[in-house]
Amino acid sequence: MIVFDASTLVSAALKTDGIPERALLRAEEIDALALSAAVDAELSEVLSRPKFARAVSPSRRDRFLELLRRSSIWFEPSVRVADCRDPKDDKYLELALVSGAETIVSSDSDLRVLHPWRGGRILSPADYLALT
Repeated sequence: MIVFDASTLVSAALKTDGIPERALLRAEEIDALALSAAVDAELSEVLSRPKFARAVSPSRRDRFLELLRRSSIWFEPSVRVADCRDPKDDKYLELALVSGAETIVSSDSDLRVLHPWRGGRILSPADYLALT
């Protein structure tokens, strides 16, 4: 099981064949992606912002979200953590805990600074690709 943060998923949606998209595609080949309603809501909200809406067509955005939602295993975290210096990012730690994910792939330094976290890895997309 693996968790991707919204910043990495947004980058994957915006740039075809970029490192974040390659990391996501690789993860889908070798692992199962964990998703929660909170992560899905953040991703949908960010991709709908005007600056991103100009960069990715509505059809590509909708197709990306649909494929991600269908290919992921959904969890609803029942535990709360407050380990991240940015409290908005705790949802990724909670998802990793409830799903048993060993890896979080993140483009966010607020998360990556925690590596290793509770026995799991928090890696950039490039570092994840280098390990797989």
